[in-house]
Amino acid sequence: MAEPVSVGTPGLSPDERRLVEALRHRDEDAFAELIERYNASLVRLALMYVPSRAVAEDVAQETWLGVLRGIDGFQGRSSLRTWIYRILINTAKTRGAREARSVPFASLAGADGPAVDPDRFLAGDDRAHPGAWLTPPVAWEGMPEPRLLATETMAVIEAAIEALPPRQAEVIRLRDVEGFTSAEVRELVDLSETNQRVLLHRARSKVRQALEDYLKEEAA
Repeated sequence: MAEPVSVGTPGLSPDERRLVEALRHRDEDAFAELIERYNASLVRLALMYVPSRAVAEDVAQETWLGVLRGIDGFQGRSSLRTWIYRILINTAKTRGAREARSVPFASLAGADGPAVDPDRFLAGDDRAHPGAWLTPPVAWEGMPEPRLLATETMAVIEAAIEALPPRQAEVIRLRDVEGFTSAEVRELVDLSETNQRVLLHRARSKVRQALEDYLKEEAA
């Protein structure tokens, strides 16, 4: 059995160290806690690689079995969450190929420019306000925050993400939906910093355009 994860391991938070040690002692409550925390998100992400929710749920279950099998050898070089999601992505890609429905990665080359003028939102990858607008969409002005969180609005965003090229959808979902950092996404899907920024920029611009179009229609 692997040695316990060091208290000083930089990749793990105190909470994750607690969970790792509990899992190594086969603590069912700790395992249930992780499932409650991440399972729905794992199923959502698996749907990017497999043809149905039923298969995505199977992939999530396989992922949890992989966590149990691999926890004794987990070295804490990345966060526990990143490790779990890496197992999920690898499992989903393998299962997707088996189902003959693997999603090809979109090339960065070609005429796939921003759908929104880049000058309308902050350049780069601002940590404090990632992708924030410099000038908001016209239909957003004076609109209360709860309106932006309405179910139908979130459905527009989700549909816009699903319509993206696979690689763009993968990056924006990991960054903006699941909340992974730039470094974590590069580790999860093996991207350079430049490619990750380009993919995220293009994805965000298209999602913003879809949302702006929707809000303009609503305001009309």
